[in-house]
Amino acid sequence: MISYNKLWKLLIDKSLSKTELTRLAGISTNAMAKLGRNEDVRVKTLEKLCTSLDCKLDDIVEFIPEEKSKKGD
Repeated sequence: MISYNKLWKLLIDKSLSKTELTRLAGISTNAMAKLGRNEDVRVKTLEKLCTSLDCKLDDIVEFIPEEKSKKGD
């Protein structure tokens, strides 16, 4: 599972709104909506975010492995 919680924390630290980030990074509102739902987005979108926020990918994205116990379901 992908989580963008780090991105939202970074926005708070930088006092930026999602709307401001959308404009600053030059990404679509649809891409921002997908980020808000922890859905997959294009790598190019993540690149634009990192460039705009002057950060690395692991500063905004976290990979959370599925629980192994779900294999038995």
